[in-house]
Amino acid sequence: MSFLRSLCISGAVAFLALAPPVFAGQASSRIVSVGGAVTEIVFALGQQHRLIARDTTSVYPAEARDLPDVGYMRRLSPEGVLAVNPDLILTEPGSGPVEAIEILEEAGIEFVAVPGDYSAEGILARIRAVSAALGVDEAGAQLAEEVGADLAAAEAAAHAQESRPRVMFILSMPGGRVNASGTGTRADGIITMSGGENAFTDFTQYRILSDEAIITAAPEVILMMDRGDDHGAANDELWAHPAIALTPAGQNRAVIRMDGSLMLGFGPRTAEAVRALSAALHGE
Repeated sequence: MSFLRSLCISGAVAFLALAPPVFAGQASSRIVSVGGAVTEIVFALGQQHRLIARDTTSVYPAEARDLPDVGYMRRLSPEGVLAVNPDLILTEPGSGPVEAIEILEEAGIEFVAVPGDYSAEGILARIRAVSAALGVDEAGAQLAEEVGADLAAAEAAAHAQESRPRVMFILSMPGGRVNASGTGTRADGIITMSGGENAFTDFTQYRILSDEAIITAAPEVILMMDRGDDHGAANDELWAHPAIALTPAGQNRAVIRMDGSLMLGFGPRTAEAVRALSAALHGE
């Protein structure tokens, strides 16, 4: 065991020794939520009074931002999480790094990895898992029923459209290189649910694309998160890219920008995202 790991675990033991004991069956009252969807679900279940901290991706609803921030979900600091003395940690897939998760698990705190892929059923699985972890199964069943019906209606309307626009989701453009989504991503999931087609299905996750790959894929629409950080790209940068300029999207100046937490959250608001993206894709 490394010195850092030993130090973190020793600190965790000290924190837990000072905390009131949590007996079997007693509801957790000091919860850290890691992942925007998980945090949204906790609020939707009316259990936000039990939250003591959240990660950087948890920005909705606005009240969540008032909670202490323990860091970005993929770069968690175990010391930061342990400092708030939680008795339950809820996380989404992709939380990490692995070493940080191992330290938190070894600290003896209840740890729930909330499952769910990037589909309607994945969202309902998250709701059920979070409600079970919080001991509010009845509220979870009601929320799942409401969200499921809304998602079914939104997807049905999106897929009733005749066209299936080819969409290139661009995560970032470091140094002018296009980092785009393949399959198995949140972006791929929301494109499919909204009645579009991912322009890139020959690789998974994200990849820096060659100019030839972009031109060959011939996307009709570019989809991006609406954000103002250094990872974004202004429209002028998009249309000046030599490969993008030769695609139907570039020639028609077709770009859609959406709030990232809404579009890629895959929480209770996803039906709203499906309707908005479908309307943009199909010119409604």
